[in-house]
Amino acid sequence: MRTQSSDTSPEAERVQIDLLRKAGEVGRFKLFSSLNKSAIQWSRASIRKVHPEASEDELAVLFVALCYGQTLADGLRADLARRREA
Repeated sequence: MRTQSSDTSPEAERVQIDLLRKAGEVGRFKLFSSLNKSAIQWSRASIRKVHPEASEDELAVLFVALCYGQTLADGLRADLARRREA
């Protein structure tokens, strides 16, 4: 049997799939949410390392630009500027 990942043995993959099946929908959703949260945190930490001088708002704009596109990032930047002025 060929595995989904070249560094995973067939037996290990069978165990992983069995655990995912047993976790049910709620368990899989919690796992996905946790992995997603971790990926966002790692991405933001990497952006912070590259731009140590950036404010939290600018880091948020950079993250949005990288993940969702410049148009949305420009909208966020404008919204943040409006909030500062209010």
